[in-house]
Amino acid sequence: MHKDYKELYTRVLHRLEGCHGTGAANDHMTLDTWEWPQGVAIYAMYKLYKSTGDPSVLADITAWYDKHLSKGLPGKNVNTVAPMLTMALLYQENGNEPYGKLIEEWADWVMTSMPRTEERGLQHITYLENNTQQLWDDTLYMTCLFLYQAGIALNRNDLKDEAAYQFLLHIKYLHSPKTGLWYHGFCFIDRHHFGEAYWGRGNSWFTAGAVDFIEWLPEGPVKELILTTWKEQCKALAAVQDASGLWHTLLDQPDSYLETSASAAFAYGFLKGVRLGLLDESYNAVGEKALEAVLDQVAEDGTVQGVSYGTPIGATQDFYRTIPIEPTAYGQGLTFLMLTEKL
Repeated sequence: MHKDYKELYTRVLHRLEGCHGTGAANDHMTLDTWEWPQGVAIYAMYKLYKSTGDPSVLADITAWYDKHLSKGLPGKNVNTVAPMLTMALLYQENGNEPYGKLIEEWADWVMTSMPRTEERGLQHITYLENNTQQLWDDTLYMTCLFLYQAGIALNRNDLKDEAAYQFLLHIKYLHSPKTGLWYHGFCFIDRHHFGEAYWGRGNSWFTAGAVDFIEWLPEGPVKELILTTWKEQCKALAAVQDASGLWHTLLDQPDSYLETSASAAFAYGFLKGVRLGLLDESYNAVGEKALEAVLDQVAEDGTVQGVSYGTPIGATQDFYRTIPIEPTAYGQGLTFLMLTEKL
């Protein structure tokens, strides 16, 4: 089916930018907050700008940073690091001195002050919970992508090496060699994977994050291990894609609901993987089918529908079935991210 992709991204973008929220950290459908949903959306908007060259998108991103820097940034945790990724990318283009100072401050916090698990894992601390001794797959996208780009921006190999180490450590504890899919989290205290859920969006943080990370990494054994793990996951994901083109919120549970944001991130991973030659051409059909299914979830007003709300770790698989479906900034943003591969 032919679609006007530029019209679609414009509609989705205007819906996001026109939504002004409460300012609370748990308000996920607004750009008025500095948190992980906004960090994901701003990064996707930056990728949209790089893909289309649309100067208005860059102006919107710059204005967003100006607004938040003028009112002051929140406390540091895994999720509030997320908006720093795009700042690091912008700094590499514009050399804005205030950006450089903040990038260094936040990167040093991750390196020296962020709580750690055993084996120096980045503990998934949020504004609500310390999540003591817990690794979550979300951390790779929210913090480690920034850390690597901060290393490039600041010419610091220690930051890039730490980001690579965290990818490897999370692979060790969250990737399932039995299925190729990813558990949501691991706890070192009792050494378990909580509800042993193959949660859709959690898996998609690796699918979409690792394909970018692989593109940045130099050739060598670290890149090879991350790449082979990513390709194994892609093979497993293709096998559990629903006939609709979407994926279920519990990937291996067809009676759990279909979820749009994870499907958009999976589509991005597949389409970019084929473009980079990391996946063979057969995977393009998987990505295209997902892309069309996600775009079918865009309402007339630009709202991306079928998005599960922010999801803490669940002790049971049924927990994930109960997460409400609501519009979110990351749902809008991951749709942009997917469209960058189409545009």
